Amino acid sequence: MLLNTDVELCQSLRRLLADEIVVRSLDPETRRVAELFMFDFEISGIHLDEEKRKKAVNLNVRILDLCNEFLTGTHLPNKIDKHVLPEHIRYNFTAEGNYLQVAGLHADCPDDLVREAAYKIFLYPNAEQLSRLEELLASRNSLAQLVGYDTFSHRALQGTMARNPGIRHVWKDILRNSMHCVKYNIDPGLYCPFFSLGACMEGLNSLFSQLLGISLYAEQTQRGEVWSEDVRKLAVVHETEGLLGYIYCDFFQRPDKPHQDCHFTVRGGRLRENGEYQLPVVVLMLSLPHSTRGAPTLLSPGMMENLFHEMGHAMHSMLGRTRYQHVTGTRCPTDFAEVPSILMEYFANDYRVVNQFARHYKTGQPLPKNMVSRLCESKKVCAAADMQLQVFYAVLDQIYHGKHPLRKSTTEILKETQEKVYGLPYVPNTAWQLRFSHLVGYGAKYYSYLMSRAVASMVWKQCFAQDPFDRAMGERYRREMLAHGGGKEPMLMVQGMLQKSPSVEDFVDALVSDLDQDFETFITDS
Repeated sequence: MLLNTDVELCQSLRRLLADEIVVRSLDPETRRVAELFMFDFEISGIHLDEEKRKKAVNLNVRILDLCNEFLTGTHLPNKIDKHVLPEHIRYNFTAEGNYLQVAGLHADCPDDLVREAAYKIFLYPNAEQLSRLEELLASRNSLAQLVGYDTFSHRALQGTMARNPGIRHVWKDILRNSMHCVKYNIDPGLYCPFFSLGACMEGLNSLFSQLLGISLYAEQTQRGEVWSEDVRKLAVVHETEGLLGYIYCDFFQRPDKPHQDCHFTVRGGRLRENGEYQLPVVVLMLSLPHSTRGAPTLLSPGMMENLFHEMGHAMHSMLGRTRYQHVTGTRCPTDFAEVPSILMEYFANDYRVVNQFARHYKTGQPLPKNMVSRLCESKKVCAAADMQLQVFYAVLDQIYHGKHPLRKSTTEILKETQEKVYGLPYVPNTAWQLRFSHLVGYGAKYYSYLMSRAVASMVWKQCFAQDPFDRAMGERYRREMLAHGGGKEPMLMVQGMLQKSPSVEDFVDALVSDLDQDFETFITDS
């Protein structure tokens, strides 16, 4: 039986929350956790009769199965007869007899024809995957309506910073009028020699030391402790508080390993009955290339930024000091969970930070300022296109999880929304939504990236842009935002950090102002 449909458990909790004397005696975090549990009971249909509760349980089980099946389908390669493609580009794809396997978009390939072929082949519609998506969306809608919500989106946004699906319209209307983009190419290969994995880890160590008084130490693992010999264990140690937790770094590519960058919890932090604190244990998973005989592992600028992003999640987990595992670290509303990771991207794109660690692996030469200028400029001009893309993803996600039955097929909705919200035209005979893996973990919540980026932008500009190594601001950041996990209302954490309550217009202004930011100031100020 699922605990969130256990009637006796729910009634016990309801009696507790109805007792004003007991509730007043609870500390704020305990009260919030109790309210979160009650909320979970309610959105799971605890108020329904037994027959409908069973239906809700069955829908949940089916949704879980569909999510797993859909997620697997998003990564499966597509095959094509090799003779369809020009001979001179075939080597870019994996050969299998007379067929070529296309396992991704090859977005970083400099050859336009390779990118076009990969896009059209990898995104070609798959009938089974289409059927899974349609059933998943319909099942989520049925569950939401069964437990009393108009749509799955209304159910999903309860308890978040956004609270209501209507916020998408505000951002869509304002952001759509704030987009422009020009082409500005850089060659990532020119930057890789300056971003060895060792140098990047030293950069993170230096940043955390100055900002938070924290150091990362490599630790020997016991036999059988790790799942692959190239996984490294880091101890996270504070200068006065001692050991805070452990991070297992699963950074390298290997066969059958999921090709995605992510952070996940092995053991959450919590206060034990004896008064000791159970230290958190997390995993950071990346897909970096292995070192070669002639060179260490070298990261592209994008890989370096992803490393900083995922380490932001890890620090959220390491520095959370909640009483309960239920709300530890990243176990908080989705639209707040990405704030620490996106904030780290701002540090990764600041010359004063990059200048501390970017060194050529052979010569020790620092990354030249003109290269940093070009890299930052490319990020600035691409930021508008990326913002437009994120708005498109968020709006599409909300429509898919909005009113059902959908008025058109998911592909027709994709085409229509892309033409309204995004600057690039839809490519016929493609179904990008079937590769949109975030529909599983971020169903009706993909907007979270925009919300989190807005908060991170406000925090960066107000607290760290002047001095990215400001220890006082680092301590405030830990105290007001990282320490609470999900044990405090996210908007209260934001208010504590910014020392004001941001409006919807503040959120939008934060996003739009990023597009006009003068990255040159990072160079001249350094």
